[in-house]
Parts: sequence; C-alpha cells; structure tokens
Amino acid sequence: MTSQQQRSISYFMGSLAVFGLAAMTLANTLGSGIDRKAFDTSVKPGDDFFQYVNGTWIAHHPIPSEFSRWGAFHQLRDSTTLALRDILEALVADSGKLDPERRKLRDFYRTAMNEEKIEQQGLKPLAGELQRIEHIDSIEGLGNALASFQAEGISLLFHLGVSPDEKDSTHYAVDLMQGGLGLPERDYYLGDKDDLKKIREKYREHVARMFQLLGDSDLDAKKHASTVVEIETKLAEASRTPTQLRDRESQYNKKTIAELSALAPSIDWLKYLQIVGLSQAKEIIVGQPEFFQRVNILLTSAPIEDWQTYLRWHLIRSTAPFLSSPFEEEHFRFYSGELRGVKEMQPRFKRVIATIDGEMGEALGKLYVEKHFQPAAKRRMDQLVKNLIDAFRQRLATRDWMGDETKKQALDKLAKIAPKIGYPEKWRDYSDLEVVADSYVQNVLRAEAFDTRYRFSKLGKTVDREEWHTTPQTVNAFYSSTQNEITFPAGILQPPFFNPTADDAVNYGAIGAVIGHEITHGFDDQGSQSDGDGNLRNWWTEADRGRFMALANKLVKQYDDCLAIDDLHVNGRLTLGENIADLGGVSIAYAAYQDSLGGKEAPVIDGFTGPQRFFIGFAQVWRGSDRDAELRLMIRTNPHSPGKFRTLVPLSNFGPFYDAFDIEPGDKWYRKPEERVQIW
Repeated sequence: MTSQQQRSISYFMGSLAVFGLAAMTLANTLGSGIDRKAFDTSVKPGDDFFQYVNGTWIAHHPIPSEFSRWGAFHQLRDSTTLALRDILEALVADSGKLDPERRKLRDFYRTAMNEEKIEQQGLKPLAGELQRIEHIDSIEGLGNALASFQAEGISLLFHLGVSPDEKDSTHYAVDLMQGGLGLPERDYYLGDKDDLKKIREKYREHVARMFQLLGDSDLDAKKHASTVVEIETKLAEASRTPTQLRDRESQYNKKTIAELSALAPSIDWLKYLQIVGLSQAKEIIVGQPEFFQRVNILLTSAPIEDWQTYLRWHLIRSTAPFLSSPFEEEHFRFYSGELRGVKEMQPRFKRVIATIDGEMGEALGKLYVEKHFQPAAKRRMDQLVKNLIDAFRQRLATRDWMGDETKKQALDKLAKIAPKIGYPEKWRDYSDLEVVADSYVQNVLRAEAFDTRYRFSKLGKTVDREEWHTTPQTVNAFYSSTQNEITFPAGILQPPFFNPTADDAVNYGAIGAVIGHEITHGFDDQGSQSDGDGNLRNWWTEADRGRFMALANKLVKQYDDCLAIDDLHVNGRLTLGENIADLGGVSIAYAAYQDSLGGKEAPVIDGFTGPQRFFIGFAQVWRGSDRDAELRLMIRTNPHSPGKFRTLVPLSNFGPFYDAFDIEPGDKWYRKPEERVQIW
C-alpha cells in the first residue's frame, strides 16, 4: 500500500485552538481574529464568500516568483523553513563537538550547500550507477539492476514497499504498485486536450536536453527521448487513473510469489526479493495486476538498449536536483516551470532544507521541537481533539440515514481514533545512516538506501502504532485509515492560523474545522471502508451504505459543476473523500463551537456575531491563489479541490451559514434546502 492509500492528506491546514480560552468573562479583552483589510466588501457574502473574506488580500499578495501557489498556509511553511535554516546554520557555526546525529545534519547541509564542489564534480558522483546500467546485457541482468536500484530507494519502473496490511493492520505486508512514468499520470500521455499535447511535446524536449547533458549527441538525444516516451506511453496505457486508484478494494490483490511469477514471468521475483532484502516474503499485494502484465510484455519486446536508455533517463530524473546546476536547472525548467508555472528557482538553502527534511526529518524535527514547540500547546490540542470527537459522537446520533447497527459500529470506530499531536514520543534512530562530506547526491542516495532498509526490515514484525509517518515540522495534518489515527505535527500548531488573542469563534472555524476534517476522513467514502482497528472490511449494512453513497453522489455532482479554469471542472469523484471531510469538518466544528458557548450568546466583536466570525475564520484558512498551470495540474491529479471551492461548496450546504449572513434566493451560491447535502 502506498502512502497515498495509507493516509488521507489535507492541505492548507490550520493550527492550535483552545476550547474555553475565550470565556465570556474575557470577551471584552479578546479581539475578533479577523483582518478587515483583507475583505472585498464589493462582493456579497452570498455571491462569493471566499472573495468577500479574502479578495483584497489576494489582490495585494501576488504569488511570489518562486512559488506555484501562495496563501496563509504557504506563508507558514516558508517561515518554518527559515526556522529550520537557523537550526542548521547554528550547527555549521558550532565549533564544539557535536553528537553523531547533529554532526550528520551539519555535514549533510554543509555538503549540499557547497555549490563550488558540486559544480566541479558534475556527473562524476553517479559514475557507478551509470556503469551499472551500461553493463546490463540480458533480461535477467535488467531485473537484477531494477532490484539493486530499488534496494537503494530508487524506483525506476514500479514501486515496491512495506506497509501495514490493509486487511490485517497489525502486520506489515509487501506491496507492488504501478509507476515508471515521468509525467504526472496517464492522461498526460493519452489525453487529447491542447494543453496536454503541449506538455507532451515539452516533455520530449526536456528528456532530450537531459540526454544531451549526459553526453549524448543531439541526434542520439532526440532518438533516446523518443524511446523513453514510447515506453512510458505503453506503461501509461496500462496504468490506472488517479480516480481509479481511489478504489481501495480493487487495489488489494494478494498473490503468492508463484502467482506473481505467473503474472509477470520476465522478472525472477525470488531473485528480485532476495536482492532488495525481502527474501522472507511469501505473499505480495499487487495493486494493479494489468500494469505488471504490460511490464512483462515490454520487458520481452523492447530491446535491452531501449531499457538502458529508459533507466538512464529515470536515474537522472530522480537525481537531477542534487547534481550540478545544468541538471538541476533543466529539471526545474520543466517540472516546476512548464508543469506548475513557477517563474524562478527557490534559494538554494530552501531546496536543500526540503531535501534534508525528507531524508533526516525526525533528526531535524527533534531540534525544531526543542526550540519552537511548547508543552502547553500539546496539552491544549489534546483537549481540543477530545472536544471535536465528542461533537462528532453527538452528531452521529442524529444521522437519520444510518441505522442503529451501523451507528454502533461507527461509534466503536470513533472511540478508537488515536490522536498524535506535536511530535513522536519515540524518535527515530539514525545511527546506521552514513553521511559523508564527499557528494550531495551520494548523501541523498545513502539516505534513501537507509530508509529502504528501515522500511523493509519491518516485514514479519507487528505494526508499531507509535511510529510517526510525518515529521514534526510538517505544516499539514493527516488521517491514516490503516492506523485509524489523526496526526497534527508541531509545524502546523502555530500562528498565523491560531490566534491566541482572538475570541474562540475564529479559531473554531479555522483549526476546529481542520480537526473535524481529519476525524471525518475516517468516515469518508474511502476511510469508512476500514473498521476501528484499521482493517479493510465492510461494517455497514447494505441499506446504510447505499444511503451514504446516494448523499455522496450528490456531493460529487456539486463539485463536478465547479469550473476551475478554462474548460476544466473539478473532478468530484477524485476529490470526494476530501470534499466529504471538508463538509464534515465545518459541520462538526460549528457544533463544537455552539457547545462551548454553554447556552450563552457569543459576543459581537468588530461588528460580527460569533457565528459570522466562525465562518470568516473558516474562509481565512483557504486564503490563497494558484498559477494557471498549477491549477490544471491540481485538477487532474490532486484529491483536494481548489481552496475557493473548499470554502464555497461546504458552506453552501450548511444551514447555519445562511442564517449568519442572511443568504437568500437570488444570491449566486444559494442552494434550495432540499438540494443541500449533509452527511456527517
């Protein structure tokens, strides 16, 4: 199971909120938490609440040239990067003796920042990997090479991993998933829209340029680029779409090694598993059997020389950001420029920190937590999560579309949700990771190999439910269906999303809705397929599941009707899980906010009632804008809807919003009561 299957990830998430902080006795000392200067008051709330709350801010905060998207979330992530730089620079400046973990962080950072040495080395650090590809002379040798690269954390044709078994969540399983493409997904190869055709041509040019940087002649580079695109197009034809990949049951195809060998006999799977360190595996969960049938055909039909070309390309594509400037700049030009519309590369320290965050994230996170996270924040967050779960429990009892038996199962699952807040109790051990001041790219490859050994070593062990799957400095929030857990890292539990000087209403609307969102993921169209222990099984009655999906399908239609850009509409089926969670999140948070008032009326602050401030706080979370290219990419590949629609569609379905702002028939985002969708 891939990490995308394991966790439902919510972007633009909020931060710490404190229930009971804004007691009525403090109402006169707390502000609204609202920036009126951000509003576009020329727009009626019922016509476009997103624009009403955020329009002037967006107009005066254009997307910086180094970003494809910009908003409150991105500002927070950027400020966190600056905090991480201070930590790493302090390690570099420390003249004393560092402990091994700090020394590795220092050497990793110092080596990555040594541009002069990286430029001098050019392609030399990859000489061994390129020779390995050059020496392939048979299908057997090709399979062995694929395994050797996989053991080092480089997936060149498909993805192999070890993660909790979706139907036996206490144990780990080996999973095999489609891959091998250089473009985001299959429609970039097969779609007939003009912008997709343009991207395909730009991609072919990019691949040719990379081959030129590898030393190929112009003629050979173009020929090799055509070879790559031809192989990838055939792989794309047998690949599932992002929407199809959301079907969890169809991705679970457990096979013995003998069955896998019969499916794709061109690879010696026993030898492959031996090389990667998984010789003890007896079964493998194959996500997309038809993809591996296509791989099998291609391995025997395409010449070895073509496969060498293909592997050279994917090796350089994977490592270009860690090589000398010609490789890094060409990689940026296509993947950030053409695909996302970014105007210029981020400063080197930001690029390097993103890499170290991915390779030694918990080691860096330990230092981040020491400096930036207060224990009091964790205690407050614990209480907040408890209160949101209580609110969800109360709402479950009111779901008239769900029968008693299913409600009982749902309550059992809700009671078993495990919160993870701030940082792990047990930190990861990096003592076996080798960091040497010889080469940036080789440090990355050593870290990838270290992580691969770590993940593969779990096979045969009981799942460690205390382990974290993200770093403490991450500015995001997560739900894992196989662990039935919600995670809120320290990185997101900070301003500007939570305002400790504000009345509770705006904080409930922001972080309260985020927490409610993650809880709801356990009950969206995908998460609801797992029980309270994280096992993929049907705990619904047939009638209740049918009523649930009938409501969900209405939500699909609402988002399908949202025009994102040009002729591209939101894909309501691809984004269904996140859309259910957004709707549930704001509904649960509002209920919790009302509970917190204890029957008293919220104060009017800055001219806004408590309910109005709640919804303004919710809209402020999604403040931001996207470049056109980024928006097109997002619509085709991202399970989240654009921020504008994450504001407008949930609120258009929520009665208390209508009451708060006097939304009436004739307003652009008015929905008739019978057309509004409420699920959780």
